[in-house]
Amino acid sequence: MIDLRLLREDPDRVRASQRARGEDVALVDALLSADERRRSSGSRFDELRNAQKLIGNQIRSAQGEEKAGLLKQASALAAEAKAANAEQSEADDEVKRLQGQFANLLHPDAPIGGEEDFVTLEEVGLPRDFAAEGFEPRDHVELGRILGAIDIERAAKVSGSRFYYLTGIGALLELALVNMAIAQAVEAGFIPMLTPALVKPRAMEGTGFLGQAAENVFRLEEDDFYLVGTSEVPLAGYHMDEIIDADRLPLRYAGFSPCFRREAGTYGKDTRGIIRVHQFDKVEMFVYTSPEEAEAEHQRLLEWEKQFLDKLGLAYRVIDVASGDLGSSATRKFDIEAWIPTQGKYRELTSTSNCTEYQSRRLDIRMRGEGGNRPLATLNGTLCAVPRTIVAILETHQQADGSVVVPEALRPYLGGRSVLEPVGK
Repeated sequence: MIDLRLLREDPDRVRASQRARGEDVALVDALLSADERRRSSGSRFDELRNAQKLIGNQIRSAQGEEKAGLLKQASALAAEAKAANAEQSEADDEVKRLQGQFANLLHPDAPIGGEEDFVTLEEVGLPRDFAAEGFEPRDHVELGRILGAIDIERAAKVSGSRFYYLTGIGALLELALVNMAIAQAVEAGFIPMLTPALVKPRAMEGTGFLGQAAENVFRLEEDDFYLVGTSEVPLAGYHMDEIIDADRLPLRYAGFSPCFRREAGTYGKDTRGIIRVHQFDKVEMFVYTSPEEAEAEHQRLLEWEKQFLDKLGLAYRVIDVASGDLGSSATRKFDIEAWIPTQGKYRELTSTSNCTEYQSRRLDIRMRGEGGNRPLATLNGTLCAVPRTIVAILETHQQADGSVVVPEALRPYLGGRSVLEPVGK
């Protein structure tokens, strides 16, 4: 939710942000107008109430015609006050409606443009040269079949397209990755959380997922629940309507949950395998901190993500996501994309977003400090989105016979296995 004081003081900055995101610039003037109507009608209501009190005092001591005249004035003031109050209430509703349509204010350093206009900040590791090793890499679907790890055909029979079973070593690989991610998060001071997969509308709306992202949200209409697409939603809602003492910040949570996404608008994209699916598991980092500390915390989240991928021996790049590809709640977002050998390109594995005060204003979460109570900042970062991480591991660390070398850091979480062997070998 946009800060109205900032809007009044620097509307051109908000217009520039809207323009860079490819969103409606006219909303700025509409909100300014509604805000002015609310404030002027509120002032008018206060003036009329004061006049009513003054006349009320006069009526008590008046008699005869004077009293009758004052009563008539009081009646007229009451009608005007009622109208001003109704106008204020109507304008207030309009302000809230329009505020809810704004995305977060864009960070001044975020690249401007669409999906392809990102800026590459860093490339880590070199993509493996399979040609030099003398064999053609298999994709994760074929490797999953050889290892008895992934079953897409039966999932399609049971649930339809974009679903999958992880079987045998595939299931163990997921559990190993989740445990490794949680262990790293706990070591870094995060509180582990198992979060609800169903949330009320306010939690989903408050985190910004019922705006531009609404088409990808599953809703249970009969019960008025939403299935979360990330544990960011229940973690953001965890402290809604609360005031947190500043000396408790930062509060860092690592949430594990199933995630559900409709993948609307992706017809024909990534139909093979488990890169783009309707249901998957994820470990998500979420932080509450002061607005002054948010940018530094954003960099810390990025470093924790890099640390996790470094342990898995993956080649990746870090990109600064362009304005037109940002979610509504993020002022800035960094993605880490791992190299997928059989696709010959980088694919998103993790992301981290600085949401500044956007979500806390919508969810009424404040911090208590020396200057009083004020909105705090929230940030999120994916530590491990399981299926895509499995894809990157299988394809990157495969061997010519279809076996897969287990990254050393992952072995303790996988019963000490150093290699995933083909089934029956």
